[in-house]
Amino acid sequence: MKIALNGIHIEVNDQGSGTPVIVFLHYWGGSSRTWNDVIAALPNSYRTVALDHRGWGNSDAPANGYALADFADDAQGVIESLNLGKFVLVGHSMGGKIAQLLAARRPEGLAGLVMVAPSPPVPLVLPAEVRAQMEVAYESRASVEMSIDHMLTAKTLSPEHREQVIEDSLRGAPQAKAAWPLHASHEDITREVATINAPAIVIAGELDRVDSVETLQTKLLPHIPHARMHVVPGTGHLSPLESPVEVARLVENFVESLELTTL
Repeated sequence: MKIALNGIHIEVNDQGSGTPVIVFLHYWGGSSRTWNDVIAALPNSYRTVALDHRGWGNSDAPANGYALADFADDAQGVIESLNLGKFVLVGHSMGGKIAQLLAARRPEGLAGLVMVAPSPPVPLVLPAEVRAQMEVAYESRASVEMSIDHMLTAKTLSPEHREQVIEDSLRGAPQAKAAWPLHASHEDITREVATINAPAIVIAGELDRVDSVETLQTKLLPHIPHARMHVVPGTGHLSPLESPVEVARLVENFVESLELTTL
């Protein structure tokens, strides 16, 4: 379904009607369906809400408005429109940085934060040639496949998942593709994330070449010191697709520790 907010329409996949409620934010290049296998591995009693960020999937693609605050505004608007009550926020990669900013606002109902291979709150610093490669990573089928094989994954994706990643990456609006490497990844939100007080965990891929375990230990955990890290063995950056059952188990264990069904 589509939800009208902030002058655009955001596509939302809302499943189930129980407690707890889990809100999923996808990575740069993905869509709400990035989370399908994770959602399928969670208990049927959970309600799950996965959205397509502006410029990705089936959401509208305005000409501008691709700062982290814009994405966070959209996610917050979805949460408020659906009157979710208590919820756990889960963000992957770029979605993880958006989730950090949203959690720093302490929205009503936020019960916990899960950061999956998250981009840290510090500005992304890369050599010029690497940044140039990012800018064209989703330009063609060949460039997406190269990104999958040499950067995004450690495990071999199924043919269906590989095609899904290619389709989602190519489908993104040009302005959405450009916004992350050129602008949003440079944003420094360290001051904001220092105010996060919700329980939080980090799920890292052991073999992640984008946001490595070491990067998260040195550039994220010092800013959210109460967060605890879990490392998924043999897994790269696309852990929701590479190791969905393991990611779902960690999410479920965290959610159950919050005892939301008693709230």
